[in-house]
Amino acid sequence: MGKTLVTYFSAEGTTAKVAKEYAEKIGADIFEIKPEVPYSAADIRWVNPLARCNKEKIGKKDVPVVGKIENFADYDSIYIGFPIWYGSAPNVVNTFCKGYDWTGKRVFAFATSGGSGIGKTADKLRPFVNGAESVEAKLVHKADEI
Repeated sequence: MGKTLVTYFSAEGTTAKVAKEYAEKIGADIFEIKPEVPYSAADIRWVNPLARCNKEKIGKKDVPVVGKIENFADYDSIYIGFPIWYGSAPNVVNTFCKGYDWTGKRVFAFATSGGSGIGKTADKLRPFVNGAESVEAKLVHKADEI
């Protein structure tokens, strides 16, 4: 049986807290998805149409990620945590996912925010984890809900 990995992108610390607690609880490895250029508070202020997060989503832009998981093939279950941006994962998460072979892996996305709920997050993530055996998503507020 393969190993379990918890990955996460956290804009304001909420997702990081949940991901770290969950990884510790289940004895999983953990990896933070970090953009090469960190987000400032202004960058994630979605009410500003010119904010970076809006430009990235609307422009469907890749967001370069720092670091790489060298032993990705060793994992069969991967949890991906993030805040919901426009009813889906932030582009930095999608860019991260494009860098790996997801064939046969079980993917469990957990979102820690989202005024509109989880919606079609799993469907929107699926093209970025091409080959995954399964993709599930749920909205959570704490590690016990994953």
